[in-house]
Amino acid sequence: MRIDLHTHSTASDGTDTPAELVRNAAAAGLDVVALTDHDTVGGHAEARAALPAGLTLITGAELSCRLDGVSLHMLAYLFDPEEPELARERELVRDDRVPRAQGMVAKLRDLGVPLTWEQVARIAGDGAVGRPHIATALVDLGVVPSVSDAFTSEWLANDGRAYVEKHELDPFDAIRLVKAAGGVTVFAHPLAVKRGSCVPESAIAELAAAGLDGIEVDHMDHDAPTRARLRGMAADLGLLTTGSSDYHGSRKTCRLGEYTTDPEIYGEIVRRATGAFPVPGTGG
Repeated sequence: MRIDLHTHSTASDGTDTPAELVRNAAAAGLDVVALTDHDTVGGHAEARAALPAGLTLITGAELSCRLDGVSLHMLAYLFDPEEPELARERELVRDDRVPRAQGMVAKLRDLGVPLTWEQVARIAGDGAVGRPHIATALVDLGVVPSVSDAFTSEWLANDGRAYVEKHELDPFDAIRLVKAAGGVTVFAHPLAVKRGSCVPESAIAELAAAGLDGIEVDHMDHDAPTRARLRGMAADLGLLTTGSSDYHGSRKTCRLGEYTTDPEIYGEIVRRATGAFPVPGTGG
């Protein structure tokens, strides 16, 4: 089985619609794909309706969190999307995305970049607006050569000149809320230092003690020594280890299925979940 547990669609900051994403996942030879848009489940219905035969959909979301001033992302799988407390927190994060993005546009204009909010809004479309949409606009303007080049201290990284904070969950609250909604939590790309500051390893141990289920190990932003370190940490802490593409369509260079999750780990994630179940494709 080929299992990719971290992808994004136009419901947040990917370039594939949810329907295109599941079709592309099947074409890439995946057996299981998780749709984990940022702080939203808005793409799940379309993905279900278009799910090809032979492909299983795992519903999820990537939750925006912050711990001691450091941003981090929590992958949540197979939770009940109607659970009111978690739904309310997702809505608070989404509602803050527009003013936050507008603040970054204002900072970029102060830095001499001729960017308008209309450009960013057009790129985002109906998706939850975020930094990748602003980064795409910077590429279009010729300010940076690629989206990844926008995520530096010069521009949009967590310590960047144009960075603006947003409402984010405390990760301990995120774990509690996802568990209460019957879901499973995996810390996304925990040591992706190229993205900016990361939480210390001691914090990962504290999150594990609070009920964190796993950590994403095999990811494009982790080099081989980092992956080995994370595997050792997971073994010590009793955490599951996953691998994922973090696919964003044409917005990033990663390919669907570039990194995958072991079928036994996938089976354990499904076993632990009680809020929702994998959706088997029937050829829709």
